[in-house]
Amino acid sequence: MKNELILVLDFGGYHRELVARIVRGCGVYSEIRPGGISVERIKEIAPMGIIFAGAPPADVADFHVPALVVADKAQINPETIRKFALETCGAKGDYSLEGYLEQKVAQIREAVGEQRVLLALSGGVDSSVCAALLSRAIGSRLSCIFVDHGFMRLGEAEAIGEAFGGQELNFVSVDASERFLSKLVDISDPETKRKIIGHEFIAVFEEEAKKLGDIPFFAQGTIYADIVESGGEYGALVKSHHNVGGLPEKLGFEQVIEPLSGLFKDEVRQLGSLLGLPAQIVGRQPFPGPGLAIRVIGPVTREKLDILRAADHIVTTEIEAGVNPLPAQYFCVLTNTPSVGVKNHVRTYDPVIAIRAVNTGDFMTASYCPIPHEVLARMAARITGEIGGISRVVYDITSKPPGTVEWE
Repeated sequence: MKNELILVLDFGGYHRELVARIVRGCGVYSEIRPGGISVERIKEIAPMGIIFAGAPPADVADFHVPALVVADKAQINPETIRKFALETCGAKGDYSLEGYLEQKVAQIREAVGEQRVLLALSGGVDSSVCAALLSRAIGSRLSCIFVDHGFMRLGEAEAIGEAFGGQELNFVSVDASERFLSKLVDISDPETKRKIIGHEFIAVFEEEAKKLGDIPFFAQGTIYADIVESGGEYGALVKSHHNVGGLPEKLGFEQVIEPLSGLFKDEVRQLGSLLGLPAQIVGRQPFPGPGLAIRVIGPVTREKLDILRAADHIVTTEIEAGVNPLPAQYFCVLTNTPSVGVKNHVRTYDPVIAIRAVNTGDFMTASYCPIPHEVLARMAARITGEIGGISRVVYDITSKPPGTVEWE
């Protein structure tokens, strides 16, 4: 699969993911690297071509492979990129998700042998597709653990237990909500939150693994966007995803398996369909691993989580009833900004809820969804009227970039 590789070098054009996804749509595997990558490292990776997302500071001929410059988003032309990949670079164009699946199943079987794998199953798209792929590869030697960290949406932990508990999986549910919440007391910095949650996840899984016997392999549904946004060799740091930058250096497992780490979000959904997962799982909107902990701005408390769950349920209900087609992702954030208000003729000074809804194809770039004003008005009226401790509701109309989909 990676014998034919085109690199997309990020020189600040804010369109690296779109370019990389177009290349893959041409049947050629692509990867993203920061613009500062050395020529020596490029020779080690041995790409068959390079696309510069943004204006490179050096002569492109210095890289000694075919090159295409796409200085800004306006210059993106899928046909030009297709000709570059297939004609200029001479790629065969035989990359496909079917081939990716076949290769990953073979790799997992070879790596695991007759041993067992422990999967971090959140119930979201990524971990569910990961579970289906691993199940195809190793069958009953897969054990799936769902950790309820207490940061799930209203009724979500119960729904996940019902969905996976009745299947032919070695499914274990662990209630660690008190444990996680105690670790976040007085923690405001979002990067610190992510790292604490990442470390605690691993600690819980290590403990559960010991109860289940000798399980040397740990699996998780890390996808390509998680790796790119977490910095390092694959890009500049945007945020440390709890399953990448938030992991401790030493794990209590012999090896980590991440079979989706080369795929964009839309590819993960397509792979889920190939694996026969139902539409309600494949089409589920993303939910961050740290959950509502990073949708509560500032310190996390049980009271704040309860307020956010209630507000999120109102947002979800109203958008699904009044917006067609649905946005790709929609939720709300409990900000750490108080605002003056009036309730029952009494001055209040309570936090602001921010509603977020975006349209996107790959979740690497996104635009805000123009929700009808009558829907926004209903959400604001219900949130301020039905939930105590909220003074004001605002709607986030920021695109990605410059903002990320999540606030933290």
